[in-house]
Amino acid sequence: MGFQIKIKSEIGKLRAVLLKRPGKEIENITPATMHDLLFDDIPYLSEAQKEHDRFAEILRQNGTKVLYLDNLITEVLKNRNVKSNFISQMITNSGFTDGTTAIFLKEYFSNLRPNDLVEKLMTGLRKEEVGGKLKNLRGFPEIDTDPFVMAPMPNLYFTRDLASVIGQGASVSNMTFKVRKRETIFLEYILAKHPLFSEHAIPYWHRRDDKTQLEGGDILVLNNHVLAVGISQRTSVEAIEALADVLFKNKSGYDTIIALKIPKSHAMMHLDTVFTMVNYDQFTVYPDIMREYRKMDIWTLRSSTKGIKYRKYTDLQEVLKDVLGLSEIDLIYTGNGDAVAAPREQWNDGSNTLTIAPGEVVTYDRNYVSNELLRQHGIKVHEMPSSELSRGRGGPRCMSMPLQREELSQEN
Repeated sequence: MGFQIKIKSEIGKLRAVLLKRPGKEIENITPATMHDLLFDDIPYLSEAQKEHDRFAEILRQNGTKVLYLDNLITEVLKNRNVKSNFISQMITNSGFTDGTTAIFLKEYFSNLRPNDLVEKLMTGLRKEEVGGKLKNLRGFPEIDTDPFVMAPMPNLYFTRDLASVIGQGASVSNMTFKVRKRETIFLEYILAKHPLFSEHAIPYWHRRDDKTQLEGGDILVLNNHVLAVGISQRTSVEAIEALADVLFKNKSGYDTIIALKIPKSHAMMHLDTVFTMVNYDQFTVYPDIMREYRKMDIWTLRSSTKGIKYRKYTDLQEVLKDVLGLSEIDLIYTGNGDAVAAPREQWNDGSNTLTIAPGEVVTYDRNYVSNELLRQHGIKVHEMPSSELSRGRGGPRCMSMPLQREELSQEN
C-alpha cells in the first residue's frame, strides 16, 4: 500500500524514513580520491555497517518504518522501459553523451539484473571489469591512471542531502559537487515510479535539474508554515529565493522562510551540521556560527501581496521567537560552548541530531559532552555507535531522509 509523504515539522513523531546502508562503494575510496569524493578519511566498511544497522534498529524500536534506497530503486527497475531510461540518464550524467563508450555502457548495464545494476552503479565500474572490451577509456591508458570508468558513490548513505520533504511536496537537490550529482537520479525515479509514492501526485518545490544550487541538509521544516534554510557552502541565496517563490505561489502551506548565513566550509557544509530543532522551543546550535555578541546574518522571507517581503535580523533567538510565536527559546550549545569540546564535537557531528519525537533524539555516542547537556535540558537521547560512520562527516540527521512524521497537536 502506498502512503503520502508528509513532513510538517522537525520534531513530530517520525513514522517513515529513507536510509542507505553503506556498501562496497565505501571500499572504493582511496587516499588519492578522498578529496574528490568529499571524504576526509576512509571508513572501515564492516564496522560502519554494524553502526548503521544499530541506527536502523533504534529507529524501528521507536516506531519508525525504515525504507532502503537501494531496495526501492531495485524494485522500480524491474520495469524494462524504466530501466532503459534510467541507464541512459546515468550514463549521460556520468559524462558519456555519445560515442563508443556510451554505447558499450548501455549494453553492459542493460544485461545486468536490477539488483546487480544498482550495486554496480553505486559501487563504481572499474576498468579491469570490462577488460579489453573497450579501449582508450577516458583517454590514453598510459596517462589516465584512474581505475574507474564510472566513479563510486560513497556519499549515498547521507540520504538527507538528496532531498527534503516539505509539507506534502518534495525539494529534490541540485547537488553542488559534480561527484554527487548522479545520486539524486535514484530518488527522482523512486518518487515518480515506485508504487509506494506514485499513487499520490507529489508537487515539486525544487528539482535536480533546476539551475539553483540547493541541498537537503540545509532545509529544516520548523512547523507547518515556516522553514529554516542555510545560506551555505552548498545552498545559494538564489536557490532560497526561488524556493520561496515556488512555495508561496503554489499553496504549499508555507509562507515564511528563515535564511541563516553560516560559514562556507567542509566542516559546516550544511545548516543541520550547526543547527537543529529538538523540541517545540529547544534547538542545538554550534556557537562558532555566531560573531561577537552572538550576532549572525539572518533574513526572513515572507509571502505578501507584493511578492517576497524581506526583514533582516542579527539575533537567532529573536528571529525564532518572532517567527514561531514563542516567548522563550532554549539554545543548547554544542560541547557546552567549550573552546575545545565544542569544535571537536561539531567536527564529529555533535549538532547533527535527528529528532524522532518532541524532545527525543538520536545522536552519536562519541559526543558525550553535547549528549549530557541535552539530557540536562530534558531531552531524551538515544546514542548510536559512531567510530566509522563519523569519518564521512555526517551524523544521524545527515544519514536519514524523513518521509512521514505525525502532525503536532499544537502547531504554531
